Amino acid sequence: MASKQPSKLSGFVYSNTGWKYSAATRYALFLFLGLVFYFSLSSDLLPKRYDIKVNTTSAKEISAPKQILDNKAKLKAQEAAAEGVQNKYAIIPIRADSLVTLLLDRIDSLNQDDLISQSEKIGIYKDVIPQRANDFVQSFINSSRSAGTYSDTLLEEIQTGIAEQAYTIPEETYIKIPRLTTQDIIEMKQVAREIVIKLMNDQIVDAQTARAKVAEQVSVSSLSQRTAREVTQELVRLVIMPNKFFDEEATKEAKVEARENTPDVFIEQGDVLVAKGEMITPELYALLDENGLLSNEVNYWPQFGLLLLSVMLSAGLMVFIRYSGGTGSSGFKYNNSQLLMLVLVFVITMITMKLAAFLQTDVRYYVGFLAPVAIGAMLIAMLLDMTLAYFCSILFSVLASIILNVQQNTVFDFTFGFFALVVSYVAIFATHRAGQRSTLLKGGIMVSLFGTVTVFMLKLLGGGAWNDTQTLYSLGFAFAGGLLTAVLVIGLMPFFEATFGILSALKLVELSNPNHPLLRKLLTETPGTYHHSVMVGNLSEAAAEAIGADGLLCRVGSYYHDIGKTKRPFYFIENQNNMENPHDSIEPALSKSIIVAHARDGVEMQKEYKLPKPIRDIAEQHHGTTFLHYFYHKALKIAEEKGVSPDFTEEDFRYPGPKAQSKEAAVVGIADSVEAAVRSLRKPTVVQVETMIEKIIKSRLDDHQFDECDLTIKELDIIARTLKETVMGIFHSRIEYPEEVKKPKNEEGAATT
Repeated sequence: MASKQPSKLSGFVYSNTGWKYSAATRYALFLFLGLVFYFSLSSDLLPKRYDIKVNTTSAKEISAPKQILDNKAKLKAQEAAAEGVQNKYAIIPIRADSLVTLLLDRIDSLNQDDLISQSEKIGIYKDVIPQRANDFVQSFINSSRSAGTYSDTLLEEIQTGIAEQAYTIPEETYIKIPRLTTQDIIEMKQVAREIVIKLMNDQIVDAQTARAKVAEQVSVSSLSQRTAREVTQELVRLVIMPNKFFDEEATKEAKVEARENTPDVFIEQGDVLVAKGEMITPELYALLDENGLLSNEVNYWPQFGLLLLSVMLSAGLMVFIRYSGGTGSSGFKYNNSQLLMLVLVFVITMITMKLAAFLQTDVRYYVGFLAPVAIGAMLIAMLLDMTLAYFCSILFSVLASIILNVQQNTVFDFTFGFFALVVSYVAIFATHRAGQRSTLLKGGIMVSLFGTVTVFMLKLLGGGAWNDTQTLYSLGFAFAGGLLTAVLVIGLMPFFEATFGILSALKLVELSNPNHPLLRKLLTETPGTYHHSVMVGNLSEAAAEAIGADGLLCRVGSYYHDIGKTKRPFYFIENQNNMENPHDSIEPALSKSIIVAHARDGVEMQKEYKLPKPIRDIAEQHHGTTFLHYFYHKALKIAEEKGVSPDFTEEDFRYPGPKAQSKEAAVVGIADSVEAAVRSLRKPTVVQVETMIEKIIKSRLDDHQFDECDLTIKELDIIARTLKETVMGIFHSRIEYPEEVKKPKNEEGAATT
């Protein structure tokens, strides 16, 4: 249904222009994030360097800072693998059957020449037949070399092998050849070709072995003439040649491949390279030099490894964002403004880890539990997306296991990594649906409790005592870390919401407060519109949640969607209590202008009060470009009564749009029409409600009002069903059910009051 698939977040659609949707800016942000990873982790991952000289004793024990390749052991393994490679042979498809046909054609041509004597023919055959065979082989070699089919080395091997195993036809055979008739040669061609093809289909290294089978093949053939059989036998032996040759280059390549595929032999991380007091031999010095452990030499391999890790973390995040939101490879789920915010969240989280790591020592390692590692996951869950927060929690746990690691013999510390993962997930569960600021503090307490339990569990599994000093300090810092996380998030949330225009659930709840100036204005000046907006909010919230859209946004957007009616309240029917309809006394064109203006007026009023863009979008788009049937037909009737041709079209009686650009705007638009239609029914029945909802949705669908949002037919069916159920609940006392028995008039009146 949707004619385009724009970038989106929580259903919002934005114009794909400007720096916010620039691919170059997007990649620059991920590149910057990779650099942040690199420089933040360099002090934790790059190995220490030592001032050591050859033929001196080491003053320190030097352990492998990482897994180190043992080149000597690998060289031995490579040579052993190369020695185990067997010789490689190439199978060459030589068309010897075409050679035997060529020879027999030449014999047939010469035998029919009566001007040449038999003795001359015998002499010609002795020269021509071997020469033709040699020319055939040479032609094959030349064409293969020109085409580059085989290497020169292999072609030389082929030529030499065929020449060495060339067959010589006996002298007496040449005497018999001139006796052959054309009919004999025709029969010989078929038999000879079949025998050659059959024998050459095998892999032939030794041609003599294949030639030994020729006699048997000829004897069982259809040839009846003895001379024909004998000549055929010799000609077939002549053209039979080896087709399997030793491929020296392929053998060399196989040996090289065997060497390359030999698995590396490593010195494991933490193994002692140099013991304290050990003499530094040239071999040890070279090993230390190769692995960047000498202060007088710079080894870039650790930097390269850190660069790869940084690229993996940044690229992994980029790929996850690209494919996790259902937008496929054609678009990103978030715009660059939100990606910039995501990068900033990573930077802030890593800074807090670094500050905690600065206070750590080998003895005071427990200070690392004070790091508010869950701050990033909590911010991402509330400001961007819960699924993204789960993925980023994994990245935060990897970063924490590196930055907070105080062990020299490991790259990652499982304790801090697991702790970070647990508290991040708890933070997401506790706050992703936060509706009040106080929920963040409750989430911080949850992080404190689960973080403390996690540390306690890890201490017990590690064999520690529950009441020793180290354990108590660890528990205390873990509990304080959760509270610090909540404090920082509460302080940072307004900054991110204001700076990046993020509409969080907390902000939406604040905007739904009836004491907001615009809502108070709506209530006091247009109570009918206010009641209508509240009803639309209830309907749209239920429908949106049923299809997985943002129900809270629909509810709050509904509260403000008709705020523009406060400028001319009495021109809208819900505010006309016991008064004449002013539209009855003005031109339809003016009525249309007043009606459609409320959407534009609402947007201007919301801008004045600095309401977020998603709320303004709903107010601007909830009518789309729908058609004002009543005023159009009223204008037609007036023109008809005046006897003039209409100087207007249907397009002149449409809302200016734009059409709904998000699911939320579309849902609010449908709910708006449904609520107004139900309110217009005096005694609605279930059938009337169902028919009315289906008619409204079908009308908008036929009018292409959903072409620019990503609603599906299935979702429209769900919306229709949900609206029906919600309408039944809200207007229960007004709707007549088929099975309901009518009450007495006085009871019915009491029920509806």
